[in-house]
Amino acid sequence: MKIFLIGASGMIGSRILAEAVSRGHEVIAGARRPERIAASAQVHPVAVDTADPEGLAAQAAQADVIVAAASPRSTGDAVAEMGQIGAAVMQAAKASGKRLVLVGGAGSLNLPDGSPLLPHLPQEYKAEATGMKAVRDRLRDSDLDWTFFAPAGLIQPGERTGSFRLGTDTLISDAEGNSRISAEDYAVALVDELETPAHRRGMMTIGY
Repeated sequence: MKIFLIGASGMIGSRILAEAVSRGHEVIAGARRPERIAASAQVHPVAVDTADPEGLAAQAAQADVIVAAASPRSTGDAVAEMGQIGAAVMQAAKASGKRLVLVGGAGSLNLPDGSPLLPHLPQEYKAEATGMKAVRDRLRDSDLDWTFFAPAGLIQPGERTGSFRLGTDTLISDAEGNSRISAEDYAVALVDELETPAHRRGMMTIGY
């Protein structure tokens, strides 16, 4: 398929790009600094601005699906910026009629007892998590074809093992209470979801 990937040069986006290419997909690799992405027959770097929904829609119109892995620029108001990013990618999805898969945050998940995880996050993560959760709520109220993919509590570069557990809206932790996933395995599960949709108009999460 042809994927329009927003945030293709980021920590998670770059892993999604590599995983998609390894499976033979074509990627319109959108980034603020597209020169950082190596072009190839399968990879088409383009400059994108999440403040330009019309520009995003024009790129999305050339693809089969939109994957949004953009994050705030640390301007000091992560809630507002996350809201702006969410609004722009949703507008692009609506204008193009394409499915939207959003790289979400663990702060949108619940604990096993059903209570929200967000209040338990460290203060420095709460603003972005609050903005991301608001985007999730807007998706739920929309008529878009969407999937919100929240990672485990800790996501960082690591190994591609292909062995993990999936869920919907509850944080996944191991027997020691650790909630973690490598960015590489997150990318595996995301591209699996693109190829064989199982969480349309809903949340999904991942963990070891």
